[in-house]
Amino acid sequence: MREFGACPLPRLLCLAGATATGKSALAQYLAERHGAAILSADAMLVYRGMDIGTAKPTADERARVPYYGLDCVTPADPFSVVQWLERARAVPTDRPIIAVGGTGLYFSALLRGLDETAPADPARRAELAALPLPELQARLAPHRNRLPPGDWANPRRLVRALEILESGRSLPDRWIAAPKPPLLALTWPRPLLHERIARRVQAMYRDGLLDETEALLRRHSVWSPTARGAIGYAEAADCLAGRCTREEAMERTIIRTRQLARRQETYLRHQFDVTWLPAVPGDTPETLAPRLLDALTHKASPANKG
Repeated sequence: MREFGACPLPRLLCLAGATATGKSALAQYLAERHGAAILSADAMLVYRGMDIGTAKPTADERARVPYYGLDCVTPADPFSVVQWLERARAVPTDRPIIAVGGTGLYFSALLRGLDETAPADPARRAELAALPLPELQARLAPHRNRLPPGDWANPRRLVRALEILESGRSLPDRWIAAPKPPLLALTWPRPLLHERIARRVQAMYRDGLLDETEALLRRHSVWSPTARGAIGYAEAADCLAGRCTREEAMERTIIRTRQLARRQETYLRHQFDVTWLPAVPGDTPETLAPRLLDALTHKASPANKG
């Protein structure tokens, strides 16, 4: 195994993985030792004030490493992948960048770019997004052979495909057997990941998630749909409103987080050429970093593109 530091980081390193895998801590460790900046690829970390429930980097961590993609809007504001990509493309490139997070769509936009063949109509998109998955699939059945396999169970991608077709255009050729861009992803055995998720949720409530949610609700009476449905905050809001107990809110958050983790890993498998970095009991950023650097030397650098 290489000595840590012997392998420089690529210009852009994409580090993904399910929630609670420790990828953010690993990115922090690497960034501090290689002089890199961190680009958050997490759709929940864009909201100002949503800190505890998103496990946002602490003020101390942010003081040691330049961060981008955090605190972009309030929970009341809509925020799209287009807006995130604009910010990502504006990140200074005078040092290595580690893109880290669990939002696969952000990585897809970063590595593939966005389809711009049909401008989005917010009202029509909302109508399509309200349709159940079987209805979306039924409407796209004649075009299924033009969709990447991983998109068939992805409502957002199906909505986008329908938008393109309704504009009178055909689905772009690059949707057919599109090459999968490479990236690294941290993963844990499922039982251990479930334990980590439970501990994280318990820590969030211990650290004041209910107080944070209450303060946010006082400042913003109406939240954007994405923020309103955020795992942890939706359950905390129900608890504050008396619709469930603290224990029930915690259990629901754990269950929803487990479901999210499964969807995140499934999306990564379908959409990317993933080099998995398996973690084992006792692993820390210090033990994972050398193995990540070894992976970089044995495979072309994830996202190290011009």
